[in-house]
Amino acid sequence: MDLKDIAAAAGLNTPIRHQLFIDGKFVDAADGQTLASLNPHDNTPIAEVAMAGKEDVDRAVRAAEKAFPAWSRMAAMDRGRILLKLADLILENAEELARLETLDTGHPIRDTRMLDVPRTAGCYRYFGGMADKFQGEQIPVEAGFLNYTLREPVGVVGQVVPWNFPLMFTSWKMGPALAAGNCIVLKPAELTPLSTLKIAELMSEAGVPDGVVNILPGLGSVAGQYIAEHERIAKIAFTGSTATGRGIVRASAGNLKKVQLELGGKGANIVFEDADLNAAVEGSLTAIFHNQGQACIAGSRILLHESIAQAFLDRFLPHAESIRLGNPMDPATEMGPLTSTQHKERVLSYVDVAKQQGGEVLLGGKPGEGPLAAGCYVQPTVVRAASSSDRVAQEEVFGPFATVLTFKDDDEALRIANGTEYGLGGGLWTNNLQRAHKFAREMRSGMVWINCYKRVNPGSPFGGVGVSGYGREMGFDAMREYTQVKSVWVNVDAHIPSYYPR
Repeated sequence: MDLKDIAAAAGLNTPIRHQLFIDGKFVDAADGQTLASLNPHDNTPIAEVAMAGKEDVDRAVRAAEKAFPAWSRMAAMDRGRILLKLADLILENAEELARLETLDTGHPIRDTRMLDVPRTAGCYRYFGGMADKFQGEQIPVEAGFLNYTLREPVGVVGQVVPWNFPLMFTSWKMGPALAAGNCIVLKPAELTPLSTLKIAELMSEAGVPDGVVNILPGLGSVAGQYIAEHERIAKIAFTGSTATGRGIVRASAGNLKKVQLELGGKGANIVFEDADLNAAVEGSLTAIFHNQGQACIAGSRILLHESIAQAFLDRFLPHAESIRLGNPMDPATEMGPLTSTQHKERVLSYVDVAKQQGGEVLLGGKPGEGPLAAGCYVQPTVVRAASSSDRVAQEEVFGPFATVLTFKDDDEALRIANGTEYGLGGGLWTNNLQRAHKFAREMRSGMVWINCYKRVNPGSPFGGVGVSGYGREMGFDAMREYTQVKSVWVNVDAHIPSYYPR
């Protein structure tokens, strides 16, 4: 099928964008190279997408540099209006975006409609409103002097994002960067570039000037590496694996560019003996199986107090087994495929790892069956680890794969929760207020959820500690990430010398 047929079969009313977006135009890669985008439901081709190389990154940087003076000097309120218009356009094109995201990623259509698209619009709307409300400070200093600070945009920023939530990440990354007055060179994941290219189209319609945003699908080892190294890119913001994050830091050293990293996680989801078990079970299902477990904040380690462990599992396992796997375009589907065959094989390999280390497979551990066998499906999987030091309790699997551990008391629960190198998100279920606040304080984690899990909001900072990265997405913290502070001193008293006496 050609692109029109594929679009029509997916219920899309507009063409699938498959070129690079540079200086306000969709263009082919300079060397003409392309990369196939596959439908993870059945591994059939969707489109041949242009694949950026170094020359394309240079073109995008030049376009961004040219656009920066006017964009950064534009009244903040006017930049905000453009982002608010973009949010409106996203909602006007909601069904198109939801279907495109489902086609390219395997997210169930019920999730892209109810979560991905509204959250994306909401994030752009938040930063559209933030643009003219982010301000410097006046600082009290010695008499006769006025000292104030300015928050200035960094300049041209590079952004490299993963394949798990590509639509939503356009708003997390570009919303604050644009509100603050920066210009952007963004590389979406090579596996899932299609919804990001559609956002580029809507940005032009919303009034984003040419060159302010440039979108370059391409390989991380080529385009992503060059963006991190580029001498005229002032900042790199990266979301992805910890191993790649370390490479980003090394590549950024040439011009000492500002670096922001949101990396892996191994979330501890702790259920205490006094928890509301029904709420804990429902919350834990979402924590690990939403988006097929492909989330850095997934509650992938379920820590159960030994007195309620069996009661929890007696409720949790049947619910997990009942999750409807299927074609993500079917509104009845609750869990779709993983995003690629390679990732499916990686997730399934951890079943063997668990068995080799004495773990017990309580549920799943198999690929999709019957009509789903051709796709990237993995059944909901639950493994009881023999020890908290086992690989499945330490390494990020990044799939519908929950590791169960038990603990005797609060001290052991905290030791296990903090016993990995990651520190992104974690949660706990308890009715003990003192315990809740103690764990929120003492868990080594950038985010903690109490009697809930995976809650996010554009106003709330998102990020981790340790090998989960540094810097924050969302809220005022994100605006600080995309600006630099300038201190200005003014002598306001003619009788005070402007120099220190000798």
